[in-house]
Amino acid sequence: MAVVDLKSVPLLYNERKNKTTQEKKHKGPKAESLVRQSVPEQPLDSARKRAMEGLRRGVGSGSAMVLVVLLCFVLVMVPEVSATRFIVGGGNKGWTSNVNYTIWAQDKHFYNGDWLFFVYDRNQMNVLEVNQTDYVSCNADHPLHNWTTGAGRDVVPLNVTRHYYFISGNGFCYGGVKIAVKVENPPPPPSAAPLKSKSSALTPAYRSQFVLPAVFAIGAMWDALVRFC
Repeated sequence: MAVVDLKSVPLLYNERKNKTTQEKKHKGPKAESLVRQSVPEQPLDSARKRAMEGLRRGVGSGSAMVLVVLLCFVLVMVPEVSATRFIVGGGNKGWTSNVNYTIWAQDKHFYNGDWLFFVYDRNQMNVLEVNQTDYVSCNADHPLHNWTTGAGRDVVPLNVTRHYYFISGNGFCYGGVKIAVKVENPPPPPSAAPLKSKSSALTPAYRSQFVLPAVFAIGAMWDALVRFC
């Protein structure tokens, strides 16, 4: 049986304690460095996520701007179609007596979408749309439509391709206050004329062949950027 010297027990304990303390001091910086390397990743990830979200929001607003630009180019590509407003009888005469409205209308072309603007004395005349029979006989008893608003400024849309007949009641139709117009479909857009000079404006053919494909290419590149981000 081994005999343990009790005097040496405290010395052995102190040696082990010192050794353990030294090992902790030796391992401490490494463990601390590992903690420092792993902990900052969370703030960086959250900051990166916020930055990416902000970038995506910015890209989203940019995409909306691209759509607006594309819409503008599409509108440019659409052929220009403008309606015409005709002042019945002309600006100096209007809807009144002693005007031959047949002669006034014979050299004009009325297309679907145009307007007739009747200007007259509201205390005397009115604007009645009638059929051909009542137009010829100046019968104002059964109008198809009464366009009179009471202001002496009446606008009539010509939105159907047909004949229109208008008269004024109160006996003024017998004095010639009536008009018949034939409304037709608008003519097809004219073909593109050949270029007269290199500095002339862009023709529709040039815009359709180069401008519009370029716009869609830009839109495709932008969509690719959005998906990448």
